[in-house]
Amino acid sequence: MSEDWLGRWATGRTGWHETDGNAGLRTHWPAAQLSGADRQRVLVPFCGKTLDLLWLIHQGYEVVGVELAEVAVRQFFAENDLEFEVVVEDNLHRFITKKLPLSISCGDYWDFSDPPFDALYDRGALVALPHTMRRDYVEQTKTLLLANAVKMVVTLEYDQSIVAGPPFAVHADELTEYWSDLRRVGQYDDLQNCPPKFRTAGITDVQEVVWLSS
Repeated sequence: MSEDWLGRWATGRTGWHETDGNAGLRTHWPAAQLSGADRQRVLVPFCGKTLDLLWLIHQGYEVVGVELAEVAVRQFFAENDLEFEVVVEDNLHRFITKKLPLSISCGDYWDFSDPPFDALYDRGALVALPHTMRRDYVEQTKTLLLANAVKMVVTLEYDQSIVAGPPFAVHADELTEYWSDLRRVGQYDDLQNCPPKFRTAGITDVQEVVWLSS
């Protein structure tokens, strides 16, 4: 999986990347559940170079992304005109900007450990992983979150018998096995944001589903 992910970033085959950020995040983010006096920490796994990082920062959070592809991390800082320094932490390289409460750890997600986090925003992780890796990803994520952490997870639903991911379909019965407290709060047509191979294969319906912890 890692070689494929790095290869896609290296060759620009990142059809899942949303140039304006995710509309579901802006509509459904549970700000009221994260209104403590201290700055809340939000974990964004497999963050790529999403502008959702900046949106979350502008809501007043400390944001920590984790990304395997260094090219994506460097593009994020360059495209947003952010200076950074790199700190080596074991098997990870942490890119830190002093202007904003933001860092992105570059490397294997399973090597990352910087708990605790008050919230999870997953728009790019579960859908990037094949079924055989998703439970391990969830277990790793649980070690990073507070017991009462707020979770927003964005998934895709489509007929995977017609075309294979990534991005992969993650349906409700599987997702709620991982986190039983998630509830569906929004659903949107997302075919336009999917890779060209979806339309070439004949896919006509792709639903983006937004889930929140209760």
